[in-house]
This record gives sequence, C-alpha cells and structure tokens, in this order.
Amino acid sequence: MSPFKRFEDYRPPLRVEGGLRARSTRGAIGQSWWSRRFVEVLESFALGSRLTRGRAYARRGQVLRLDVSPGKVTAEVQGSRPRPYPVRIGLAAYPEKVWRRLESELAGQAFFSARLLAGDLPAELEELFAEAGAPLFPAEIDELDQSCGCPDFAVPCKHLAATFYLLAEAFDADPFHLLHWRGRSRAELLDRLRTLRARTTDVAPDGTGGTPVPAVPGAEPDATGAAAPVLGAARALAGLPAIEPDEELDRFWLAPVALPDRPPTLATGPELLLRQLGSPGSAIGGPGLAERLRRAYREFGSTEGAR
Repeated sequence: MSPFKRFEDYRPPLRVEGGLRARSTRGAIGQSWWSRRFVEVLESFALGSRLTRGRAYARRGQVLRLDVSPGKVTAEVQGSRPRPYPVRIGLAAYPEKVWRRLESELAGQAFFSARLLAGDLPAELEELFAEAGAPLFPAEIDELDQSCGCPDFAVPCKHLAATFYLLAEAFDADPFHLLHWRGRSRAELLDRLRTLRARTTDVAPDGTGGTPVPAVPGAEPDATGAAAPVLGAARALAGLPAIEPDEELDRFWLAPVALPDRPPTLATGPELLLRQLGSPGSAIGGPGLAERLRRAYREFGSTEGAR
C-alpha cells in the first residue's frame, strides 16, 4: 500500500449528501425499550472509543445504505476514501422449527398477539424468547459476525459502530426489523399469528369445513354438534367438577380447589428493578453498568435456584 493511501485512513471522512443521519443529535441513541436494550448490549461489550466515533459517523450521515434481512445486516459507510466501505453484521437467524414454537407461544396469549398485531413489541417479549431458548439480543460479542471493507484492524471499527447505531434507530422506526434479523418478517409473523388465533375460535356454521378447534377439556357441543371453543375464564374453570345448585350455597365460601400449604409468591425477573430505574448516568458507568448488573443478578438468581 502506498504511503498516500495509508495517509487517507487518518483524514476526516468525505462529506455525504443525502446519507442516513441519526435522528438523535446528542446523548443516547434509541427511544423504544428494544432499541435502548440493543444499544445497552453493545455498550456492555466494553468496545471503548470505537462506539463513540461510530456514533459521530451516524450523526453526520456517513451511512449511505442500511438493509436488514434474516441473519444479516448490510450497509455502506462513507469514510475518507472515495469508495464507500461495505459493512456486514451477521446474527444467527432462528430455524423454522424454533419460530413455529415461538409463534404458538405468542398466539396462545392474547396480550402478545394484540400488541404485535398493533405493531408494538411488549417488554415481556424478551423474557418469552429467552425462556424458549431463542434470545432476541446477542449475549456475547462473538455472536455477531462483523466485517468491514476498511483497512482498520479493530472490530468493530467506526464504520461498523455507525451501522450499529443506525440499526438501533431503524428498530425504533420499525420494531419488526429486530424480528426480521432473527428470521421472521413482519408479514410472515402477523399472518401466522392471525391464523393460529383464528383456529381457536373459527368454526363453520354447519360444523364442517371450518378451521379445526383444539380439543379443550370441558368443551361442550353446540346446537350443531360441533365442539364449541372454550375461551377466557371458562378455559381455566373447565377442569373443575360440576356442583348442583343446592350445594352451591353451602360451598359459596369454600375455595373451588384445595389451597396450597404455602401462600403463593409473586415471581419476578431479577432485573425488574433495573428496568424501572432506567439507564444509569455516564458518571457511574452508563448503560454498560446496567447490563453488567443485569448479568450479575441473573447469575445470583441461578445460583440461589441451584441450592
């Protein structure tokens, strides 16, 4: 490489017209919980000043293009050389079998289905994915396959870092980009949820030709002889024994099922307090501190559970 080419690497980047400029002009990047969580995970990897320089690139509009597809994000970032650098960030997309299981879990709870169909990602989604063995966010930097066409040996370089921050803002604009990166597009996921939800309620008027209704204990046939779907509270009470009206008055103050020996306890995630407090200030460690505490709480919780 000629010394002149080498010198170009240390010049300011070429000014870009019409690049993708970060909406945030100062402070943290990311407005929604999922984009802030993504940035917190990145900053917890202790990548130092490279993220700071990448944030400046993102705010200057040096990213020319950003595309999200299953398993990879591709971009072009303008640096100090005339030709933009190609950037690629890979993250494992979950196979069809995993997504089928996730969709069944999501469709089985009206809360998740309603929020997703409304275009929103509830915060509880992260826990549901984690319990299914398919976490939304990378836990280690090695889970990200990063490459850039620049001559910088650092990974991530400032061009990759700029792409990360623009990606976080893309998640703000459309949260389904995050799920698409993991292997499911918005259209595919919502179509599957509508189909699965319809199967629990859709029965043909004559009892034939409709979508099969899952067998539920306690479901009684309707006037056509078809099994009527059991929904809401009826599903929870379906397994309880029937009680004659005369006996109902005598049993009014009795519990329908035997009470446990111990009163139930409210189980909460180990990082619930961190979510309520928000991101720490930069003077005490910033988002990286929150992520390290979150991991520590999870480790303490698993240790206590193993005793």
